[in-house]
Amino acid sequence: MKSAQIETFFATLAAANPHPVTELAYSSVFELLVAVLLSAQATDVSVNKATRRLFVLAPTPAKMLALGLEGVTAEIRTIGLFRSKARHLMETCHLLVERHGSVVPRTREALEALPGVGRKTANVILNCAFGEPTMAVDTHIFRVANRTGLAHGKTPLAVEHQLLERIPAAYRIHAHHWLILHGRYVCRARQPRCSDCAVAGVCGWKDKPARG
Repeated sequence: MKSAQIETFFATLAAANPHPVTELAYSSVFELLVAVLLSAQATDVSVNKATRRLFVLAPTPAKMLALGLEGVTAEIRTIGLFRSKARHLMETCHLLVERHGSVVPRTREALEALPGVGRKTANVILNCAFGEPTMAVDTHIFRVANRTGLAHGKTPLAVEHQLLERIPAAYRIHAHHWLILHGRYVCRARQPRCSDCAVAGVCGWKDKPARG
């Protein structure tokens, strides 16, 4: 995809949804961290169902620790990999209390030092909570980038770097949300909705069906 096409791609998505937001429900940076940590290999809908009660019981790291491993496990057992996620969450809360005064850190290095927090999770926090133009490459973004020609890469990191290089600065702060939503609802893995796609005209996917 050429520079002019990339501009059209994001200008179109921006016009349709000027202020995109994550579909995870949260009311604080800590709750966002918890929700993103729990969202690995799980849908936002399933995470929101589990955290609706969890965040009432434990809206802070200290209260999460007071709830205990068994209590946290019981609250998130409907989510995939809930046992390991519960352990990571408790370990993360310990570090937040002991090293960061119960405040979620603002640097990538400190975030990635938390159990269960990798580069993708750190990017979500840095973008959604702190307004940094990061790119959290999940399966949706990886697919959309490679399929459309926005960026080609064999790894999420390669795609992340290419996207940050190619996306115009004016769109970078919201780009990861636009791409996730586009991949989730339009450019789906199976049965992509090319006939309903507003950016099909600049998409470089060679196998997309002809528009009727």
